[in-house]
Amino acid sequence: MKISRPFDAGKIAKLNQSVHQLHVELYPQHFQTYDFHQVHEFFKKVMKDDRFIFLLGEDEGQHVGFAWLEIKQYSETVFKKAYESIYVHQINIAESYKNKGFGSSLMKEIYSIARTNDINTIELDYWNDNTIAESFYEKEGFVTYRKMAYKEL
Repeated sequence: MKISRPFDAGKIAKLNQSVHQLHVELYPQHFQTYDFHQVHEFFKKVMKDDRFIFLLGEDEGQHVGFAWLEIKQYSETVFKKAYESIYVHQINIAESYKNKGFGSSLMKEIYSIARTNDINTIELDYWNDNTIAESFYEKEGFVTYRKMAYKEL
């Protein structure tokens, strides 16, 4: 798989559709219906911010997946130590390319970016009912260290 850093928000917006649709199906109370134009405009703005990195995976000329990353710097407080991480906002592989190693290839590129920038921590989150993501991240060696809960009134 060839991995590049795209500047085409349209490609990312298109690849975002299936992961967004999954979120809509799992949590319709939290997610908007997918709208290509709005998502495209959003990614156009985000891509101008140097904190964000986008990776585009291609195989035989086909766009197979993407990752949206952020380099985050956490300041020291009286409670916590300062640290830097790469936060994975989204990673998605097109349905017909799943379970073929493309997600792991994107993760290897993310690990490489972290090492190049002397960053020791990769962070991410996923929705509780997204068992596919949970399984993938466990296979990649991620461990849970914080949980978030809510209560609706």
